[in-house]
Amino acid sequence: MCGRFALKNPQALKAAFDLNETPKLPARYNIAPSQDIAAVRMGSHGRELVMLHWGLIPAWAKDPKTGYSLINARAETVAEKPAFRTAFRKRRCIIPASGFYEWKEVAGGKQPYYLTLKNDEPMGLAGLWEHWQSPEGRVIESCTILVTDANGLVKQVHDRMPVILPKEAYAAWLDPEEHAPEHLSLLLRPLDAGEMTAWPVSRQVNNPRNDEAGCLERAPS
Repeated sequence: MCGRFALKNPQALKAAFDLNETPKLPARYNIAPSQDIAAVRMGSHGRELVMLHWGLIPAWAKDPKTGYSLINARAETVAEKPAFRTAFRKRRCIIPASGFYEWKEVAGGKQPYYLTLKNDEPMGLAGLWEHWQSPEGRVIESCTILVTDANGLVKQVHDRMPVILPKEAYAAWLDPEEHAPEHLSLLLRPLDAGEMTAWPVSRQVNNPRNDEAGCLERAPS
């Protein structure tokens, strides 16, 4: 799964995702579910950066609290699951991240690890978004992050990982004219382990209220 990530360099998103403007976002080091997160999607004038609630709320949901359990969607079943299948065909987005956290079972508890790209460039995580509206007119736009089998590096920590799209796949993933699940599913592969690196970090990341650069620092061995 992917339940925590960082976005330390929002100023790099304009170039990384071909946006019209540089986003005015604070650096984040411990982003957690139920928070609003940055997402890239297609708008009327091209790619746009928007803030979406992390935890997808299907349009047909009666209660917005449904979203807390839908922070991730499995790549293997996303095309069929009722909560995700319409968004998979029509409302795809990319979640920018600098890296993500996973927890490894060790003697005495769980050790958090930070996993990122070797080149330190922003990642583009495959996501879906939805528009939900209550009978009273309250609107929430929300999202989920797709996950797949772990590559060789991530597998040393956890058996699942977010789908990290290669840059050449961004256009196809965001294309509003592409609706075929058989084409889209080809993009949902684990990123090559050789492009990534990982290190243990302090258990301060366990608490989402700890949102400072120290969360990314290598834990003393």
